[in-house]
Amino acid sequence: MSAAFDSLKERIALFKLPGWLTQEGGDVETFDRSFVLLAFAMYIIGLVMVASSSMPIAERMFNEPFHFVVRHIVYIFLSMGVAVVTLQIPMALWHKYSSLLLLFGLALLIVVLFIGNTVNGSTRWIVVGPITVQAAEPAKLFFFCYLSAYLVRRRDEVMENWRGFAKPLIVFGLLAFLLLRQPDLGTIIVMFVTTFGLLFLAGAKLWQFLSIAGVGLTAIGALAYFSPYRWARVTSFLDPWKDPFGSGYQLTQSLMAYGRGEVFGQGLGNSIQKLEYLPEAHTDFVMAVLAEEFGFFGISVVLLLSMSLVIKALMLGKKAVGKEKYFEGFFAYSIGIWFCFQAGVNIGASAGIVPTKGLTMPLISYGGSSMIIMTISLAILIRIDHELRLQSLQATSAGGRK
Repeated sequence: MSAAFDSLKERIALFKLPGWLTQEGGDVETFDRSFVLLAFAMYIIGLVMVASSSMPIAERMFNEPFHFVVRHIVYIFLSMGVAVVTLQIPMALWHKYSSLLLLFGLALLIVVLFIGNTVNGSTRWIVVGPITVQAAEPAKLFFFCYLSAYLVRRRDEVMENWRGFAKPLIVFGLLAFLLLRQPDLGTIIVMFVTTFGLLFLAGAKLWQFLSIAGVGLTAIGALAYFSPYRWARVTSFLDPWKDPFGSGYQLTQSLMAYGRGEVFGQGLGNSIQKLEYLPEAHTDFVMAVLAEEFGFFGISVVLLLSMSLVIKALMLGKKAVGKEKYFEGFFAYSIGIWFCFQAGVNIGASAGIVPTKGLTMPLISYGGSSMIIMTISLAILIRIDHELRLQSLQATSAGGRK
């Protein structure tokens, strides 16, 4: 016990060392603390909203109103623990083992098809004792890591000819095929948009983008049209009030929540829609409950926090590429695009702006796999920023010695 306590103290002390927080004398920060502050703000908002929105259904299902709240708190602490480990991993190791990580992500997507737990017709979760892992979440992160490393190795080839541009799309196609077997079209769309954006930032040509956009949109449209339940989502999204107690039920209940919220909301705990009128109120539609209880003001705060994280990630990517740290830059870009699009789709779906998709609100919705993977992504951003700052400090010190 004493040895474990000493090890914990050493870990905590690591974040107080001059090389991690400040340079000698405490004048220079060597990592961006605002990432941590933004993450904690979203953790707190998410915990409050999960507590508010999940109690009615938890009471009915488990006879324990705090069932989901306790689990969400465990996920938060587990995420922070994983983040501490992630912060110790140099970006060079992510780059070196990117292909192995991709293979691991593919293995998870294959395994889930055979031993996965099926919920609402989708086989997406691997249950290992008390732990439930959504296979698509780590697969997304590992694919973006691989794609960033690929663009470093083959950037000229990507910019000059179709072959270099097509290779990562073949890998994406394999992942998309496995995700469709679950099925999980929402994750495919997130990965497609992130891949599209990252290739654009890497310098691919316009004709390549027009080609991939045409093929991608055609494929997604075909998948929606030839799948009755997906097409029902599209048609109900266009006019949810046509069948308010059938295909449009979830969206109409969500829109009622937004309407009741008005500017400043009904107050914490005063949502009507969370009383099991709105399905998935603590997961995919937690933002509708937030809108009902805190109104336009509450939604604006969450959007501002999310936008701040996205802008910081994209600026970090630009800074890394400017210093010729291309892997770190592309990885930061991909995390920023991923976070932005997933948040936009989640809020847009609950507000009736886009068709309903099973995507969580990053760092806010209930869901352990999503929270852990998004926290790892933020830890990677902090690590990238840390390494860039150390590089600048070392260059300054070397220049001073000369």
